Amino acid sequence: MKFLRVAGGDILKRTLVPASTRFSNVLGGVRRGFSASSEDPQLNEFMAYLDNLKNYEKTGVPAGAGTDSDDGFDLGRMNRLMASLGNPQSKFKSVHIAGTKGKGSTAAFLSNILRAEGYSVGCYTSPHVRTIRERMSLGRLGEPVSAKAINDIFQRVRMTIDHAVELEKGCISHFEVFTAITFSLFAEENVDIAIIEAGLGGTRDATNVISSSGLAASVITTIGEEHLAALGGSLESIAMAKSGIVKTGRPVRWFSLHLLGIFVSAPTSPDINLVLGGPYLPHIERILRDKASSMCSPVVAASDPRNRCTIKGIHIVSGKPCQSCDIVLQTERDLPLAIELCDVNLCMLGAHQLHNAAIATCAALCLRWRISDGSIRSGLEHTYLLGRNQILTCVEAEALGVPGATILLDGAHTKESAKALAYTIEMIFPRCAVVLVVAMASDKDHIAFARELLSVRRLEAVFFTEVSIAGGKSRTTPVSQLKSCWIQASREVGIDFLYDGVAKYNELLKNQDALPPVGSEPKIALFAEKE
Repeated sequence: MKFLRVAGGDILKRTLVPASTRFSNVLGGVRRGFSASSEDPQLNEFMAYLDNLKNYEKTGVPAGAGTDSDDGFDLGRMNRLMASLGNPQSKFKSVHIAGTKGKGSTAAFLSNILRAEGYSVGCYTSPHVRTIRERMSLGRLGEPVSAKAINDIFQRVRMTIDHAVELEKGCISHFEVFTAITFSLFAEENVDIAIIEAGLGGTRDATNVISSSGLAASVITTIGEEHLAALGGSLESIAMAKSGIVKTGRPVRWFSLHLLGIFVSAPTSPDINLVLGGPYLPHIERILRDKASSMCSPVVAASDPRNRCTIKGIHIVSGKPCQSCDIVLQTERDLPLAIELCDVNLCMLGAHQLHNAAIATCAALCLRWRISDGSIRSGLEHTYLLGRNQILTCVEAEALGVPGATILLDGAHTKESAKALAYTIEMIFPRCAVVLVVAMASDKDHIAFARELLSVRRLEAVFFTEVSIAGGKSRTTPVSQLKSCWIQASREVGIDFLYDGVAKYNELLKNQDALPPVGSEPKIALFAEKE
């Protein structure tokens, strides 16, 4: 059974079905329709090699691992590995993206904008959904790199990596090796630019071997409380960790929707202004600003209050829903940027994805490369990612054995992303009965997550299951614990819960008159668990 994998290895699947559809059909169909692994046999040797290395996506990240302290990952180890490979990361320009949410989507949007203009782009993100090949894309088409390309580069650098692993006494990790191989491949393919997503934090992340001379821009999307223990235990320490991607003399792009907060600006020089925007707390803004100042790095922003990003409606394009959006950017106080894109059809759904599209648009303009408005529009409209509010087609739903159901797959795993998902469900399916199917990693705030999704109107049932995370069970949350957290959240928000079990749920569906009318109080959520 294939579930979506997201940052930190979480797995989450949600299913929206008519009330007459039995959940057992949905779950059974998913079991038949998805396999546990989709790796090409050509990658068997490579995957076996990676499996012998430390994999923190599978086991969890140690406390303090992302901080600039004695507990942090040894970036010197990664620098030594890259030096042994000839420092391939120095052979192309990079945009480095850090932040709590929106990194992967912003990277995808920006990569496709640059590809639409004709640039050869390497894009590196993590984790993946179906195959590890998704983590890197190459060239002007943006397809996942081929199994042959990965295997070939692995065979060429294997002896060097073997020697490095031996020198480092086996401490080199799965992520470090894959990052090194990715950078080596990008260098061999002579990409014009690479879009690099930080894995954890920024300062001690393996991707932070990019030098100032190779950095085209740094992007910080948001600052939130995910990976608290690994990043120092506070919002302040998280901000410090993510600000570690800022390099001397390189501009920082701070991105946030102007509708979400108040923006403060102050000039730093006659040429470039410093604009720090919400939704940062004032002391978090100060941390980011002080870091940029200490690195003599000018700060520019896409958070100008005159920017206007709106969703105008939802419609069907090529059998799939898209949101029609206006993206109007008019910044003057930082780098002067101006673009007006009306009726942009985004396949990436939700207000948060419009926000990410605006981030990528600003980043593209700030690069000052040759990029037309048409290429920006085309890149945004052709961006699509698995597991980001992904709605299966009618054919896909029928193949799963649930014809007539609308099945939505999303990898939300924090309070903020659950809130964004709830908003998107309400926007696209305001009159649908909703059934949630949830599996989660153990290092998440399950109660806060549940509270957000319990706000969805016409929520009919929540089912819990367990799946492997990065091929292991050590981070999987037991269904009994998930159920307890959701029951506690239900009580906190005043929602009654009834009927614990699939059999009772199916029995209830036979008698539709037994269901309470929509809008009645208290709401009712139906819980069942799969052992």
